[in-house]
Amino acid sequence: MKIYGLPTSSCTLKVLMVLGEKGREAELVPVDLGKGAHKEAAHLKLHPFGVIPVLDDDGFMLYESRAIARYLDQKLPGTALVPADVKATARMEQWISVEQSYLTPPMLTLVHQRFLGPMHGKSPDEAVVARALEDADKALRVADQALAAQEYFAGGTFSLADVFWMPCIQHLYLAQAGDLVANNRHVATWWKNVTSRKAWLQVSAPRNN
Repeated sequence: MKIYGLPTSSCTLKVLMVLGEKGREAELVPVDLGKGAHKEAAHLKLHPFGVIPVLDDDGFMLYESRAIARYLDQKLPGTALVPADVKATARMEQWISVEQSYLTPPMLTLVHQRFLGPMHGKSPDEAVVARALEDADKALRVADQALAAQEYFAGGTFSLADVFWMPCIQHLYLAQAGDLVANNRHVATWWKNVTSRKAWLQVSAPRNN
């Protein structure tokens, strides 16, 4: 089993986290984004949209991190990352959608404005940063209300929703927006809890807490 991606990529981390929770490893094949390898013909054959990660499971090719994560959860033995209860599963899917629609876009904006841009000599657009901070904070405030009453996003059990949120939160710290997490105390408590998991400690890149 191979994963084409980078351990510093939030989407690759989602996949690596699922593998870690299952007690499995895969060969990580680095895709050098800095050199544009994801846009080269060889990678475009694996992922026509030119992003990462891509799974190669003995010739079965699959791209898009959320699809890969669901596939691995269903295929691999170990504790399921999708709840058995239908309502808990619905809550999980709700929070996955919130992550994808309302947290990841401003997080990526902040990473580009405050981290990647300056690496290439570009100054942040403070108006863009301000809007992204506001949007990310709104998503976190909504999450904070839910986590005030339950340990994890799906309820009482760790699920794919938690897996998908974790790299996003990590990248907020990378983008110097960790105060947004600290200001939402139930999210901060959840973050402290989930980042103590063995799988996360094994697969995550260095982060601020």
